[in-house]
Amino acid sequence: MNEVIELSNEIFMKAKIAAAEFQQFDQNSTDNIVEKVFLAGFSNRIKLAKMAQEETGLGVWQHKVIKNVLATQLVYDDIKNEKTVGVINENLVTGIVEIAQPLGPIFAIIPTTNPTSTILFKVLIALKTRNPIIISPPRSARKSCRETVDICYKAAIEAGAPEDCIQILKISSREMTGAMMAHKDLALTLATGGTGMVKAAYSSGNPAIGVGPGNVPVFIDESADIPFAVSNIISSKAFDNGTICASEQSIIVEKTIADTLKQEFEKQNCYFLNQDEIVKLSDFALLKEKGTMNPEIVGQSAIVIAGMIGITVPENTQILIAKLDGVGKDYPLSNEILAPVLAFYSCEDYESAIKTCIDLNYLGGIGHTASIYANNEDRILEFSKIMNAGRIVVNTPSSQGAVGGIFNMLNTSLTLGCGSGGKNITTENVTARHLLNVQRVCRRRPNNQWFAFDPELYLDEKADTDDLIKRYYNNV
Repeated sequence: MNEVIELSNEIFMKAKIAAAEFQQFDQNSTDNIVEKVFLAGFSNRIKLAKMAQEETGLGVWQHKVIKNVLATQLVYDDIKNEKTVGVINENLVTGIVEIAQPLGPIFAIIPTTNPTSTILFKVLIALKTRNPIIISPPRSARKSCRETVDICYKAAIEAGAPEDCIQILKISSREMTGAMMAHKDLALTLATGGTGMVKAAYSSGNPAIGVGPGNVPVFIDESADIPFAVSNIISSKAFDNGTICASEQSIIVEKTIADTLKQEFEKQNCYFLNQDEIVKLSDFALLKEKGTMNPEIVGQSAIVIAGMIGITVPENTQILIAKLDGVGKDYPLSNEILAPVLAFYSCEDYESAIKTCIDLNYLGGIGHTASIYANNEDRILEFSKIMNAGRIVVNTPSSQGAVGGIFNMLNTSLTLGCGSGGKNITTENVTARHLLNVQRVCRRRPNNQWFAFDPELYLDEKADTDDLIKRYYNNV
């Protein structure tokens, strides 16, 4: 334990020195560093994707290339013109001037499912806000994470960034992570990962921005374009073998269109499991003693998963689909499965379909993302009001739609807030502005008064409440 404490102190000493130097940089110098790091990450998008896939055994390297592009080019495009140094806003009416200040050292926890892309994203938004960042890699992706950090750090230093503005932990352990999150010199933990880790970040005594699990329900309304909906869902759920937490988890429809939808999924190379196969997959997908997802299923293709449970499916199968009758512990496949596996619910009517969406939402994805396919604006609005989700994606692949920048104008992000429902601090797509302290310079205005009239009136025990309120508004 002494070794852990000594190492964490050494890391934070370097980070504090970097932070002190970084705070003196102007906007142009900061933006130049961010641009050079973006270009370095983007130029190595293929190399890093291949390394991540080979090292972890998860997903599809070609899809990880796209993730790296999203985490560099799209993130950079989203933040490049944002003011993050000095005066960022001045309101001539209120007289309030806003000044941006960096937070200080940031501790970034990286998931196995998206190691290189998450580092690229977090490094860019940290450097944009002049915050030194310390990367905590997952054990199964140390090599690709180290290479990503080396590429970013070299580019940052060549652009004039402070030494040690980017560091990576050499020790990956629960004790080390705990010591870093609780360190007195830490400004913020950016936590992306499992529920337990996110909870630990929020319990550390230091500020944290953590994100919860997905378990995204997809309601397909009778008004939807069914072939279009199915195509979108497949392109999202099969992307990188379902490793994005915003990927679809369950399809919910009214029984009037259930058969049509099933036929369309089969037409587009999805396989509906029979009852025995559902039991086999259920027993394999969830570790019953822990109630958590089996890591062996994460990021594997439908073909590989079928082989794991001893069933035969067509060679072109993209997604395995299980018809379920309920939600909860007796239906393991109603939980989040980060693989090309979907639950399918045929509901009696619209009301029961929406109830199923809500049940799924509260089972494990509260606050995260919900999806709807419909061409009925009233249904879209009603669904959006009912669901407890930070993002409602409409007629859009959920994986790509939730991260923003591709199908909509959400901030491009690999850290998706889930709000109070997911025990997170925000429902937003986390970006550079969340890594700033904003000072507000508040000048006294000649047309404002401490009270709208004589404060002595408030001390009169016999004063009439209605009269006081009227007089206040008459004088404001």
